[in-house]
Amino acid sequence: MLEVGTVAPDFTLQDQNGEEHSLSDYRGKKVILYFYPKDNTAGCTKQACGFAELYPKFTEKGAVILGVSKDSVKSHKNFETKYNLPFTILSDPEHEVIEKYDVWKEKKNYGKVSMGVVRTTYLIDEKGIIVKALGKVKAAENPQDMMDLIS
Repeated sequence: MLEVGTVAPDFTLQDQNGEEHSLSDYRGKKVILYFYPKDNTAGCTKQACGFAELYPKFTEKGAVILGVSKDSVKSHKNFETKYNLPFTILSDPEHEVIEKYDVWKEKKNYGKVSMGVVRTTYLIDEKGIIVKALGKVKAAENPQDMMDLIS
C-alpha cells in the first residue's frame, strides 16, 4: 500500500465506455480511488452498490469515485448496466495501475495461493496527495467509511 502524504501516481485507463481517464484530470477534486478484485462477485457488488447509493452525497462534497479492477471494459459496462452504477469504473487488464498502487498481492483462498487484487481504497486530496489509505477493507462498510472520512 502506498503511504499517506505521498503524491498519488498518475495514470490513464479506459472506463466502462472505452473513454480514457487520467488521475490528473481530477485535480481540484477529492478522489476516492478504490481497487476491487472482480465485477459481479458478492463483495464487489456490495461495495459498488454502496458507493452508488451514497454517490449524490459524495458529489455534494466535491468527491469523485473511481473504481479499478483488472476486468475488461466490456465486463465493466455489463456491471455498470446491471447495477445502474453512476460512477466511473476503470479497466486495468495488465494491472499496471494496480501494481503502481501496490494492491497486487499474494492471496490465499481455501488453501490455494494465487496473485490478485487486495481490496484497497485511497482518498486523494485536491492536490493529488494521498491523505488516507485503507487496506483489506470490508466491502459492505467501505462506502460509508469513506463518506465519514470526507464529511
